[in-house]
Amino acid sequence: MATRCDSYDFSLIERHWQDFWADNKTFYAEDFADKPTWYVLDMFPYPSGAGLHIGHPEGYTATDALKRFKKAQGHNVLHPMGWDAFGLPTEQYAIKTGEQPAVVTKRNIARFKEQLRAIGLTYDWDREVNTTDPHYFRWTQWIFLKLFKKGLAYVDEKPVWFCPELGTVLANEEVLNTPEGPRSERGSFPVERRPLRQWVLRITAYADKLLDGLKDVNWPDSTKRLQSNWIGRSEGAEVTFSLDGFDDTLTVFTTRPDTLFGATYMVVAPEHPLLSKITADDKREAVESYVRKAANKSDLERAELSKEKTGVFTGCHAINPVNGEKIPVWVADYVLMSYGTGAIMAVPAHDERDFAFAKEFGLKIVQVISDETHTEAQRHGGELTEAYTGDGKLINSGLLDGLDVTAAKKKITDKLASENRGKATVNFKLRDWLFSRQRYWGEPFPIVWVSEADYATVASGAAFAGLLPEEPVTCTMDGKKWFAVPLPESALPLTLPETESYQPSPDGQSPLANIPEWLEVAIDPATGNVTARKELSDTSGLVEGLRETNTMPQWAGSCWYYLRYIDPKNAEALIDPKKEDYWGMPDLYVGGAEHAVLHLLYARFWHRFLYDEGVLKTPEPFTELFHQGIILGEDGEKMSKSRGNVVNPDDIIAQYGADSLRLYLMFLGPLEAMKPWNTQGIEGVVRFLRKLWREVIAEDGSVAARVDDTPESPETLRVLHETIKKVTADYTALGFNTAISQLMICLNAISKAGRMNRETAKTFIQLLAPLAPHLCEELWERLGGAAGGVSAAPWPVCDESLLVNDTVKIIVQVNGKLRGELEVSKDLAKEDILAQAKGLERVLAQTEGKTVVKEIYVPGKIVNLVVK
Repeated sequence: MATRCDSYDFSLIERHWQDFWADNKTFYAEDFADKPTWYVLDMFPYPSGAGLHIGHPEGYTATDALKRFKKAQGHNVLHPMGWDAFGLPTEQYAIKTGEQPAVVTKRNIARFKEQLRAIGLTYDWDREVNTTDPHYFRWTQWIFLKLFKKGLAYVDEKPVWFCPELGTVLANEEVLNTPEGPRSERGSFPVERRPLRQWVLRITAYADKLLDGLKDVNWPDSTKRLQSNWIGRSEGAEVTFSLDGFDDTLTVFTTRPDTLFGATYMVVAPEHPLLSKITADDKREAVESYVRKAANKSDLERAELSKEKTGVFTGCHAINPVNGEKIPVWVADYVLMSYGTGAIMAVPAHDERDFAFAKEFGLKIVQVISDETHTEAQRHGGELTEAYTGDGKLINSGLLDGLDVTAAKKKITDKLASENRGKATVNFKLRDWLFSRQRYWGEPFPIVWVSEADYATVASGAAFAGLLPEEPVTCTMDGKKWFAVPLPESALPLTLPETESYQPSPDGQSPLANIPEWLEVAIDPATGNVTARKELSDTSGLVEGLRETNTMPQWAGSCWYYLRYIDPKNAEALIDPKKEDYWGMPDLYVGGAEHAVLHLLYARFWHRFLYDEGVLKTPEPFTELFHQGIILGEDGEKMSKSRGNVVNPDDIIAQYGADSLRLYLMFLGPLEAMKPWNTQGIEGVVRFLRKLWREVIAEDGSVAARVDDTPESPETLRVLHETIKKVTADYTALGFNTAISQLMICLNAISKAGRMNRETAKTFIQLLAPLAPHLCEELWERLGGAAGGVSAAPWPVCDESLLVNDTVKIIVQVNGKLRGELEVSKDLAKEDILAQAKGLERVLAQTEGKTVVKEIYVPGKIVNLVVK
């Protein structure tokens, strides 16, 4: 019998049971146990110095409750946790303070773990992963090398967002549009477009597979749509336009080749490689000025449909391949080099954006698709007042006139192909994945750059047999061509060097470029050994080279962490196939909707690639996905330090306890909904927990006298088993808020009864335990529950026979208005029910002195007396 406290001292009780779970490894998963498995995965956090915010424990409490529920149902549950710990914030902190990022990361992780423990979250810490641990990122580097060998990793000079203040490249999503121009999301520093040498992963090679795989996963429809739209598969045609006065041509991709006769101008992106060449001398100054301004806009801002239309005529004309007409070539920032070919044919009569542009600059508009209304308008000299985007027949289109859109597309595409001026093709919005950052705090690329002559020497070395791609990966640095050489697996992990400065180079290169003793190496082609040149007095027989100084983006480590949880300490393989067979992929993945596109897309890409390589046995990583909603501040706004509305879970736990926090987070509303925090609202669940304590425990700390071994009443048994049935269903469906409501109803019913059987109390405690585990463990022990705690007890099973009720509640109405209720035997005859209904006091008051003209009885539900 527990003697820790007589009153409900949540802080003392919670610390005790947290120690108990940790010491006994209560929720650790056992490989190959003879039980059905269930793998629940949380999106692991970035361990920032600020610690957890209230949004973290919402999703984490839900998965912890599910884990406890599934364990009680007899499953071997895998519920691990780790850290997505590489990244820009820690590097910026290191730049400001000089403190090593590894030291900062270790301290932040310790802080997070203590907070998770205080909430009562019980992870399998034997499986903890940390993306900055060399034992982990060795396998991140290993996956990269497989991509490299397969030709899916290459180097290109890309126009990227560069922040001089942060000293790094930023993704489009990390750039904000502000009145002052584009700025970094972190720190709000000015950013600029800059061409830099970047590693790129050929995710576009997997576009069709990524799109097709969406049909095999149980995800929210909204998330599937976001992924599908991001991939953006479009069927259409490539069409080649010759340029008047030039040997060069412009190729466009269009989904509407049927409208070619209506193409009256062309537009190229400001970054198009031909722009400078085709710009007329008298237009050059205006074009170059326009290009400079476009460089300071984000892709999102440029593509905004409602923005002001801007552009400059280049002075060049293209030749429309279907009618030979000369059409002007413009430059405009609404065309993106990152989509299609960086050039479009503009058909203003049938595209809203092109129509607005043509009207702005007085360009020709030719209608080529029409229904009967628009045909009649044009026949009588009418003009289009807006783009016509509907279906119809082809007009003003020579050989296509009279055809419907589908037939016209095929006919014109076949004709262009036969004349070698076009072809049917598929295009994707998806762009190859920019996979490098100019930072220190990231996974080093296991790549050394060597000269062309030395590449042949390395390629012939025994250590590099089978490691090189069919086409060498090259780049130009300092005017010299370099070739990429992968490190052999025996040289992994390649770790970061220690340094006193984390400041990037002025030219935008990574801080690693400032460490010559790490940068300059020599390779032994026979053994694959890589040695710092400064350590060698003689490099004969070796190949001198330079290490890659870019590091991988934070996305890299989060692409595959769910696999490593299954086999975290394996030094020989990424994952043991037998353990993969046993656990499978996560049965449920819970995390924020902000990761609905990029993280999930990148993880799916790596997983599908590893599946194709025979490393994995399933094509998709996450069978079922759930997005928890956002917890807003008490003011209804998104929590932020600047608004002063951030809720710290430590403060809530100190005042109310972890069980109250957990229960309130799940009671706020549907798990997937966005809802505001209300500190006053937590008082309701606090009263509920205290009431449960008082029902079970007397003031002296002993079991209350009302809890005995007397057989339970049928009424209490019925409500208890109704609760077992509903709570089981609600937990399964993640409907925690409705489960809590039912538990409150049940406790009220038990309380009104004035007593309860000891087994009733224990069953109720089992039902509540996934959500309020500390209190329930304490009560279970005091009630003499089985050893191992409530966490080891099997889940209660509903006895359906107890839910059968011999009576039924009848609503009694007079002229359709409620006047009373009856509870009668289900077998009672209609005449007897009507007689009892007429005898009710409120019914008599409405019928006295009046005539009952009609008696309506809906069996088991309603009596309605119609009187005059």
